[in-house]
Amino acid sequence: MCGLVRSIYQRKVMRAFLDTNLLLLMCYCCFSSAASSPLYSSSCWLQGQFHLNGMHKAGDLVLGGLFEMNFFSTYPELSFTSKPQQPTCHGFDVLGFKQAQTMAFAIEEINRNSNLLPNVTLGYSVYDNCNKLVIGFRAAMSLASGQEEQVTLHETCIGTPPVIGIVGDDSSTRSIAISTVLGLYRVPMVSYFSTCSCLSDRQKFPSFFRTIPSDAFQVRAMIQILKHFGWTWAGLLISDNDYGLHAARSFQSDLGPSGGGCLAYLEVLPEGDDPAELRRIVDVMKKSTARVVIVFAHEGHIINLMEEVVRQNVTGLQWMASEAWTSSAMLQTPHLMPYLGGTLGIAIRRGEIPGLREFMSHIRPDLNHNNSYGNNMVNQFWEYTFQCRFAPPPEGWVEAGGALCTGQEDLESVETEFLDTLNLRPEYNVYKAVYALAYALDDMLQCEPGRGPFSGNSCGNLQRLEPWQLVYYLQNVNFTTPFGDQVSFDENGDVLPIYDIMNWQWLPDGRIKVQNVGEVKKSALKGEELTLAEDKIFWNFESKEPPQSVCSESCPPGTRMARKKGEPECCFDCIPCSEGKISNKTDSMECTSCPEDFWSSPQHDFCLPKKIDFLSYHEPLGICLTATSLLGTFICAVVLGIFIYHRRTPIVRANNSELSFQLLFSLKLCFLCSLLFIGHPRQWTCQLRHAAFGISFVLCVSCILVKTMVVLAVFKASKPGGEASLKWFGVLQQRGTVLVLTSIQATICTAWLVSSSPAPHKNTQYHNDRIVYECVVGSTIGFAVLLGYIGLLAILSFLLAFLARNLPDNFNEAKLITFSMLIFCAVWVAFVPAYISSPGKYADAVEVFAILASSFGLLVALFGPKCYIILLRPERNTKKAIMGRGNTKS
Repeated sequence: MCGLVRSIYQRKVMRAFLDTNLLLLMCYCCFSSAASSPLYSSSCWLQGQFHLNGMHKAGDLVLGGLFEMNFFSTYPELSFTSKPQQPTCHGFDVLGFKQAQTMAFAIEEINRNSNLLPNVTLGYSVYDNCNKLVIGFRAAMSLASGQEEQVTLHETCIGTPPVIGIVGDDSSTRSIAISTVLGLYRVPMVSYFSTCSCLSDRQKFPSFFRTIPSDAFQVRAMIQILKHFGWTWAGLLISDNDYGLHAARSFQSDLGPSGGGCLAYLEVLPEGDDPAELRRIVDVMKKSTARVVIVFAHEGHIINLMEEVVRQNVTGLQWMASEAWTSSAMLQTPHLMPYLGGTLGIAIRRGEIPGLREFMSHIRPDLNHNNSYGNNMVNQFWEYTFQCRFAPPPEGWVEAGGALCTGQEDLESVETEFLDTLNLRPEYNVYKAVYALAYALDDMLQCEPGRGPFSGNSCGNLQRLEPWQLVYYLQNVNFTTPFGDQVSFDENGDVLPIYDIMNWQWLPDGRIKVQNVGEVKKSALKGEELTLAEDKIFWNFESKEPPQSVCSESCPPGTRMARKKGEPECCFDCIPCSEGKISNKTDSMECTSCPEDFWSSPQHDFCLPKKIDFLSYHEPLGICLTATSLLGTFICAVVLGIFIYHRRTPIVRANNSELSFQLLFSLKLCFLCSLLFIGHPRQWTCQLRHAAFGISFVLCVSCILVKTMVVLAVFKASKPGGEASLKWFGVLQQRGTVLVLTSIQATICTAWLVSSSPAPHKNTQYHNDRIVYECVVGSTIGFAVLLGYIGLLAILSFLLAFLARNLPDNFNEAKLITFSMLIFCAVWVAFVPAYISSPGKYADAVEVFAILASSFGLLVALFGPKCYIILLRPERNTKKAIMGRGNTKS
């Protein structure tokens, strides 16, 4: 699509380039001929004059004007054997003449204004460009160089140029060609209708200004309307000239996902009546899913298109019009309104010019200039309006019943759009252009000598006026029109842009009305602003609502856009966001990841805080483990109470009752330390849980180990010569042994906590949607040493108890210790793989279960039989029964 626009544009530029250079060659040949003449030393002569339609008025300073006052022109055949005749223009354009009269009125108004350009009378020289580049270029060269047949040459050029500035042209193509040449000499040119964005290039067009916004702004204004109604899918039709091609470039650069949409198709309207091409373009429009059609062309290009649209009955489209045809009465007909009704168009700012209608109603033809090309435009207007001819009339005119013009006809008696001043748009721009030149000239003439902006602080003056001096003041002009609009130019010569937004309304009574429904403007403070009165807009659809025009429906929150391969950016699929990612707005390009502590909602449109997972007191597993821990603690307390109550009985006193009390106390600590593994992990609980667990179990196993050693020592002492062994296992030695063994574990725990302390950790690896709070051990080596030390003592106790299991005694505690250590070791051997393979809170549950199981195993194995004898078989709670020397009842 871009290549199509580029190739067409290059072809058009080359065509304009050739036309321009042909005219420059003609000017050069004339100058060379004059330079070679014998009169070169004193004067030069024009080799010929262009026959141009125009209007003129003398003044101290003259402004030039270029207007389209005829639609068509006829060129004579070039035989190259005789001097070619002048082209003739026909097809009178009332609106172009109206714009020229607006310039004349503005100059008359300025001349009457004593505050603006006092003591200076402005004149004008206005030519018809006949809607042709070559004729417009001829007119511009005539304005810039003058029409004097003989020019006397002086050593220095003194005086003002033939025109100090030109108002025009109305065509971008003609303005490009003319301003390219006039810009070399810095002749100011203020256009009222040339909108091509290319004319904003100050390097190529240094003296070009305009009072109409650039197409670049018009395109952005249309894009704002598209965005306002959510139209992201539109077709674009353009004319095959600079106006359309540069607009297409602007659309392609500004319209996109960031700009509000993309183009479904781009078609270039043929210059003439090309039925096959028009049929193809309308077929493209019918097949496209785009319901909005933007047309950047002049009304002449659209007439043939609309005839094909009517022939194929293509309805249901929302048309958008550029300023070139928004106000076209030619298209506002009952025949076309079923298709063009509801059109939204960009229109030149409407203005009010007080006194203009009265001025135009008083114009009169000049009977003495009927056959003069220099001042015949009023006469052409008169003949066109009253369908008459001035004397001498064309041959056969009177015989055919044609009327002769008297010059006294009344304009008020005919219906003509010439006197319609309620909808002044291009005319208002002409008015502003004339005033811009006048204010710039006034600023220049008010310059104080010695304080000017030019070299040596000099000022410009009427006697030595240079066009480039006026360009400087025109660049800085700033004034407000009587209608209240501020006029100033930016660094590119563009005026502060403002457009009206029009709506073609087909009223129930059949009348057609072009209603102003808003405006779009740009200000220095607020930037570009769009204002729309949607309640005033007429929609040409059954729903009476704005249509939808999208390639793909908007992607809702929770999805992202995925462009369809090989299709424009506006055509996409909606892909749901993956787990852990969200999109919280419509048409998201990407899904964003939730923060670490959050997870996506089920709809993936917002982030939820992740569920916190740990072994809680409130869940069933935590409740069961807590209840079991408290139960074990309670049983220990009950057993301890029983042993205290029966502390003087043989079975309690046997094998050091103090160690039994210490063992019960340590078992109670073992049960209680399991509670540290339940609940929200915190720094102190993580540090305390393993230390309490390690020290409690070492205290417990140390007591068992000492008990086993005491059993062995007692039976060894009962043999001859073994009395000495008991002195190493007295009460103090037993206490000391327990204390030393426990202190070693305390030292291990202290070193572990100091070097690499356990700490709470938020683990997100186990589950994506939840945070598992756990205690990391910090140092795996420290944890292994802690468990290894407990295991070492347990294995040692088991081995010693196993050796003492067959010693003669009716109540040999070594058997109970052997069984209890067997349970203990079995539990903790099974714990290691279970702990490693259990994730999160289940690792804590496994450790708690191991603690409780081993604690219950020790409690039941060591104290169950004793409690059974104490409570249920008290007859066996005697020294004889324990030593096996007495008979007991079964």
